[in-house]
Amino acid sequence: MKLAEICEELTYTCLQGEMEKEISDIIYDSRKVEKDTIFVCMVGAVVDGHDFVEDAVKKGAAALVVEHAVEIDIPENCTVLQVEDARYALAIMSAAFFGHPDRELTTIGLTGTKGKTTTTYMIKSVLEEAGKKVGLIGTIGALIGEEKLPAKNTTPESYELHKMFRAMVDAGCEYVVMEVSSQGLKMHRVAGIVFDYGIFTNLSPDHIGPNEHASFEEYQECKSLLFRQCKEGIVNADDEHVDGIIKNHTCKLHTFSCKKDADLMAGAVGYLDEEGQIGMHFTTTGCMNVYAVVHIPGSFSVYNSLVTMLTCHLAGISDEAILRGLDKVKVRGRVELVPVSKDFTVIIDYAHNEVSTRSVLTTLKEYHPKRLICVYGGGGNRSKLRRYDMGEVTGELADLSVLTCDNPRDEEIRDINNDIKIGLAKSNGKYIEIDDRKAAIKYCIENAKKGDMIVLLGKGHEDYQEIKGVKYHFDEREAIAEVKKELNL
Repeated sequence: MKLAEICEELTYTCLQGEMEKEISDIIYDSRKVEKDTIFVCMVGAVVDGHDFVEDAVKKGAAALVVEHAVEIDIPENCTVLQVEDARYALAIMSAAFFGHPDRELTTIGLTGTKGKTTTTYMIKSVLEEAGKKVGLIGTIGALIGEEKLPAKNTTPESYELHKMFRAMVDAGCEYVVMEVSSQGLKMHRVAGIVFDYGIFTNLSPDHIGPNEHASFEEYQECKSLLFRQCKEGIVNADDEHVDGIIKNHTCKLHTFSCKKDADLMAGAVGYLDEEGQIGMHFTTTGCMNVYAVVHIPGSFSVYNSLVTMLTCHLAGISDEAILRGLDKVKVRGRVELVPVSKDFTVIIDYAHNEVSTRSVLTTLKEYHPKRLICVYGGGGNRSKLRRYDMGEVTGELADLSVLTCDNPRDEEIRDINNDIKIGLAKSNGKYIEIDDRKAAIKYCIENAKKGDMIVLLGKGHEDYQEIKGVKYHFDEREAIAEVKKELNL
């Protein structure tokens, strides 16, 4: 593709060189520069791409994108473009380089503090129930149909994002559902994309610190940017920060609520608990008047369901497909129910710190289990404070903790669990220790009583254990299946 075409929608000043040259790729890591590529000099928190211009030129870069002049001689045959913001430029150029694939997809972007991952999977489930092929991008990685791709960030860098979009279009996807993080918005990773649907779930203080957001106000402001680059905005009317989120919005707004008048409202909310399956049921009024069931426990599931229902309704999906998709949805590693017995419930969740663990256990206690049993360990080479906190909260909320292996890395399992026991002692929590995680799971299932809930914490979507520098395959779903077979369940 010619440089002029790549820069067609970009505002720039050409400091030297010509625009009709052919470009083979766009690069923002100087180590990957090859002949006939563009090198975009992005300024990061630690590294400034302008410091690597000389290296890029030696490797044959056909063009440079800079924010300011550089103090080296650049060959005349190398085009130099000056822009106000190189990160923004990368996004606009990447979209053009891959043929604007976002414009060939129905794009659904979610922002918020909690619930993004779960809700993207819920929307994906409903759309697939309606016969649509859907791509997904978020914390757990990226899915193109059933193909899974790893992702470094919740919202990938713009080049990788448009490359994924192109792969999705080529694979026949009609929709993409993605998490849009505050960092992704702040760092222009989604610049230039006009989302068909922008969604706000909720907002609470998070990601505030030297390398993320300077203040809660900046965090909120970054989240609000989504509603200046989408056509239809879907927002939680019950969230106390919603007015700040929609300030200066440029989209058509739609609201959902459990407490006040909105475009879609939930009522008659109840807890579903039958034959080892738990979840929520509720009715809706407004643009949909239906009775809905979702097999994800907790009142937050009602909000996530409302997001899903309103978005898919606006996208033209039938009520029947929406209700079927909700009923079937399962989010890997996020309060994931694993069928084992009608007498007790087994759940897998990624919670691995005090806040997320408290949230999960508090949610499960709303179902009044006979016993709440937690199977967990702690990550090696990580803060001991997290272990103390995990021990204290499980000791407070669970009837029994089964301490086992998580990702011990370079530490000994017993040392990690000894730290957890310090926290358990603060809340007088009962515990046993079984170092082998599968054996721990088997012990709990073999000794479960009617009405028990067994929750496996910390691994979630992971399918490995990291021990002494080696990653060993370990998937809790497979372990549970093996235990069921061994116990003839």
